[in-house]
Amino acid sequence: MDEEETAGYSEPCAQCAAVDWGLSEEGRFFCKSCHNVIERTKEVMDLTFIQGANRISTLGRKSKTETAGGRHTWMVCEGFQFILMNQADALLRLGVHPHFKGDADSDSDSAAEASVASASGTDGESNPCSSPSSKGGSDWSGSADSLCYLTPRQRRSHRLLSLKKTLALIHLALVWSREALTLSDLLGLVNCGSVPYVKAHEQLPEQMKLFGKDALLFNAETVPSHRSLHKEAQDLLLFLQLPAFPPISQQTLLHPGPLSLRYLIDANLPGELHRWVCRVAELAGLFHESSQTFHPESQPTLPRYDLQAAALIIVTMKLLFGLDDHTEWELSNNARSTDGEGAQFNLRRWYKLMQTALNRAQQKRDQDTARRQWRAKKPIFMRKKEKWWIMKKKRVAEQLQMCFEKLSSQPSGPKDVTTSSFKFCWGEQKGADGPSLHHTLLDGVVGLKDDLLTPHHHSYWHSSLRPCKPRCQNHFTDLKNTLPNSFIWLLELFCFILDVKPSCLYEEVLSVERRVFAPPTDRARLRNRTETRTRHSAQTSGES
Repeated sequence: MDEEETAGYSEPCAQCAAVDWGLSEEGRFFCKSCHNVIERTKEVMDLTFIQGANRISTLGRKSKTETAGGRHTWMVCEGFQFILMNQADALLRLGVHPHFKGDADSDSDSAAEASVASASGTDGESNPCSSPSSKGGSDWSGSADSLCYLTPRQRRSHRLLSLKKTLALIHLALVWSREALTLSDLLGLVNCGSVPYVKAHEQLPEQMKLFGKDALLFNAETVPSHRSLHKEAQDLLLFLQLPAFPPISQQTLLHPGPLSLRYLIDANLPGELHRWVCRVAELAGLFHESSQTFHPESQPTLPRYDLQAAALIIVTMKLLFGLDDHTEWELSNNARSTDGEGAQFNLRRWYKLMQTALNRAQQKRDQDTARRQWRAKKPIFMRKKEKWWIMKKKRVAEQLQMCFEKLSSQPSGPKDVTTSSFKFCWGEQKGADGPSLHHTLLDGVVGLKDDLLTPHHHSYWHSSLRPCKPRCQNHFTDLKNTLPNSFIWLLELFCFILDVKPSCLYEEVLSVERRVFAPPTDRARLRNRTETRTRHSAQTSGES
C-alpha cells in the first residue's frame, strides 16, 4: 500500500540518502531506513468540499510527530532501532558481510513490533502513557512512550526492547549469517568502543531529545556479561519463534574445528593438538552440524560456540597431560629440549612463556579500563532543575582532567588500539609476546601403540558428572580449592582470552565431559532436563 502512494516521489532522504519512503498514520512521508519524517504529506481526493468536483488537498490536521517547539516526538522503539542500525553499520565497517545488516534489520523489526504491541496493550489502558502534548510527558520524558516502558507490569515483561536486546539481536544475526564473530568477540568490540553500546545514545539524531525517564532506558554504564547476553539471546529465540538457522558446517568458522584451531594459535599451543581436539569433539557428538545449528525442535538451545571450543581444548589437555599437578611436570622432564624443526612441546617452557605474556596483557587491559571514559559527553537530565549543576560538575571534571593530563604528560584517554580477535601475538616479529610454539611436536606425550597414536598418560580425573537440578547454577566456587592448580591456571588463561568468568567456562567443561565420559543413562537424563527447561522457558515467554 505504501509503495503505491509513494511511487511518484523519488527524492533521496536528506539524512541517509536512501529512496525508501513510507506513510505514517497521519499521512506524513517518512524514510523506512532512518525513520526521518519530512514535510511532504499524502495527496488525497477531497470529494466533500464541493460535491461532484475533484480537488487535490493535503491533510490539514497537525502532525502527531511535531510539537510546538519545533521538535519531533518519537517512540522508544525507534531509538533502539536507530542504535541497532548504528551497531550493524559499525560491524560492516569492520568487515562483516553486507547481507548481515538485512538479517539484523528483519529481527529488529519483529522485536520492535512486539515491543510496541506490548507497550500499547492492556497496560496502556490501566496506566495510560503521557501524550506528547501533556505536561507530564514533556517534563519527565523526551520520548512519547517511555513511561509505558517503566510501569511495573512492563518491567516484569521480557517483550520490550532494551539496550541489551539490541546486542542479543546482533549476536543472533551474526550466527544466522554464519560470521566468524563469536559472542565473546562481540563483547570485546563493545568494550573497546568499536561497536556502540555504553554511549550509544550520543549518536541519536537531534530530533530524538533524551530527557528524564529516557535515562533509565538508554543510558548504560556497564557492558553485559557473557552469560546474561547469551540468556537474552536464548529468550529472544523463543519469543520471536525463529525458524531453524542455516547449518553450521565444518567449513563455518563457528564450528568447533576451525574455532578451536584459532584458540590454539592464540594460546601458542602445538598445531598437532588440533587433531586430538577434533577427536574429542567427535566423541562428544559436537562435530556434526546438527549439534551446532539451532533448530526449534531438535536443537532448541543456542550453542555457546566460543566456550565450547575452549572447553574442548581444556578436556584434550587433560587427556594428554593429566593436569593433576604431577603428571604434566613429569612429561615435561622427559621432553627433549631442542629447538627448530622437530622440537618437542614442553609444557613447563610453555607455562613460563604464557605466564609472562598473560601478566603483561592483564596489566595492559587494566590500564585501558582505568583510562576509559565511561561517562557520556552528552548527559541526560532527569529534571530541568538539575541541568545547571550537572553541567557545572561536567565543566569542573573536564578542567581537572586537563590539569592531570598536563601534570602527567600523558593522555588520559585510552590509546588507539587495533581491532583483533587475538589477544596475543607470537613469532619473531617486533612487538611479539614471545616465540611461537605452534610448530612443536607432541612426541613426548603420544606414541604409536598397535599402529595407533595413543597418549602415554592413560588416566583421566574429573569432577562429579551427575547432572545438577535446573535451579543449580554452578559449583566452581565450592570446588575451586579442591581442583589442581594447573587446571585452574589453564581455565583462567582461556577465561582471559574469552573475557568470561571461570565459572562459565568450568560449566562448559563439565558439559563436554558429561558427553564424553558420563554413562548413557545420565546423558539421556541431562538431555531430557535441557529440553524440559527450554520448553518451560518457551511457555513462559508465550504467556508473558
